[in-house]
Amino acid sequence: MKSKSRLKRATYGDWIIVFLMLVLIVACILPVMSVIATSFSSHDAIMRRQVSFWPVGFQIDSYMDVLNTPRFMRSMAWTGILTGIVVVVNLIMTVLAAYPLTYDSLKGRKIITFYIVFTMLFGAGLIPNFVLFRDLNLLNNPLVLILPGMISVFNMIIMRNFFFGIPDSLKESAEIDGASPFTVLIKIYLPLSTPVLATIGLFYAVGRWNGFQDALFFLQGAPEWHPIQLLLYNIINNLTAIDAMDPGATAPPGWSESVQNAAIVIAMVPILCVYPFAQRYFVKGATLGAVKG
Repeated sequence: MKSKSRLKRATYGDWIIVFLMLVLIVACILPVMSVIATSFSSHDAIMRRQVSFWPVGFQIDSYMDVLNTPRFMRSMAWTGILTGIVVVVNLIMTVLAAYPLTYDSLKGRKIITFYIVFTMLFGAGLIPNFVLFRDLNLLNNPLVLILPGMISVFNMIIMRNFFFGIPDSLKESAEIDGASPFTVLIKIYLPLSTPVLATIGLFYAVGRWNGFQDALFFLQGAPEWHPIQLLLYNIINNLTAIDAMDPGATAPPGWSESVQNAAIVIAMVPILCVYPFAQRYFVKGATLGAVKG
């Protein structure tokens, strides 16, 4: 009887968890459905507020307007290139910071780890960063989107903990055969770290693709280097026209909202296409990196 009652309680708990997950899924999907429906709806239907979660008066003119806008496509291409550079650079820096911390022979390892973790607790703030970047001639320079965030301490800790989970016997046997620490990293650690590399790489890619505040603050005088999210931010807030060649152009009623949503949908597609390829590594990499500290 006790085992049956426990099974029932577990079953009820599972159903409650499933229900909560469904509520969260619906809460995440409905806004996306509304944006997609608005992007495909006619201007008149948008003006009459007839669009909810299904297109009314189906049309693709908004998408054609966005895709035919040189500034938008240049921003998309630049953001894709920027994201690729950031992922590669950040992964290299994360590995190079995490790997030495796995060696017990590293002098001052605990002190180094403390100072690295300490940076997670305190930040200089916007104004000191602005002054620093100004003095380093990084303002209105695309490098300001790459150099300041070359490593995430949180991701470095995940990587370090994952390295801790690799048996020391593999490293020791390689060192006995004459392998240098760098060879051990390239030949042993990195091939075994595909799950965590894919997970952290996805973190970096999503963070850079969705980032716009650094460009908003530090690239005010260089609109040609604005990433796609900052362009969307300006479009949605009516700070700029989508067509940079004719910023004073007028549009028919409803055109602006339809184009805004079409631009948002197009900007979502690349990162959504990347996620399925890394999904099979995602859970494994995130959990293995959090086991050992």
